[in-house]
Amino acid sequence: MDTKILLMLVIGYLLGSIPSGVWIGKAFYGKDVRQYGSGNMGTTNTFRVLGKKAGTLVLLLDMFKGTLTACLPLMFHSNANIMLIGLSAIFGHAFPIFAKFKGGKAVATSVGVLLIYNPLFFCISWIIFLLTLYITSMVSVASMVGFTIISIISLFFGDWILIIVAFSLTIFVYVRHWGNIERIKNGTENMVPFGLWYKKQQNKQK
Repeated sequence: MDTKILLMLVIGYLLGSIPSGVWIGKAFYGKDVRQYGSGNMGTTNTFRVLGKKAGTLVLLLDMFKGTLTACLPLMFHSNANIMLIGLSAIFGHAFPIFAKFKGGKAVATSVGVLLIYNPLFFCISWIIFLLTLYITSMVSVASMVGFTIISIISLFFGDWILIIVAFSLTIFVYVRHWGNIERIKNGTENMVPFGLWYKKQQNKQK
């Protein structure tokens, strides 16, 4: 393997391994988000445990991990595929060396990679996610449904690497959300405090 590619993969993995939610929680709130809520260190649980400011910061940092990793081929003047290098950050976020290999669901980091790899696809993905989130009021559902639709849309781009990665990530997202799927079935899944489904549930309680 080319030395540059190996170095980029290592750097990408280490960047992805940075547990933004854990470090921000401990540094500024005196809390380890893994000990609260769903026990996940990702964006959704950070929003739930630490609030909007911390959640937004973690979202941006987790996306930036993917974006920065996707920029590595440009920085190293390499013709390595951006998406494939970006996968190292996604893998790092899911299995972080700095958090005992117990990471998040890698949704934000994946989106960060897409921003550099294909800005148009990134915009489409973001719109689908936000629209689904508004309808369902559940980040887990928005992530799973969003990735499913995104995978189907990837077929129209004619980019086999994008197609393979999109479908692989969709499977991965479903696996990582298995606990959420059980809670959705039981009607106990956490909702964000906005959106159509949230409003419907609030009206029922009145």
